[in-house]
Amino acid sequence: MSKYICDLCGYVYDPEIGDPDNDVAPGTAFEQLPEEWVCPLCGAAQSDFSVLED
Repeated sequence: MSKYICDLCGYVYDPEIGDPDNDVAPGTAFEQLPEEWVCPLCGAAQSDFSVLED
């Protein structure tokens, strides 16, 4: 699973970690995030994220 980076603030969503502070379980792919999920740091929409190249 790919990591995604917020184009606005640099937050990295890592599917292996998920987002436990916002009830997203580890192992949740970015494509499977709830529609209402936003960047936990700046509130950016999912459309403001890009795939993080290794």
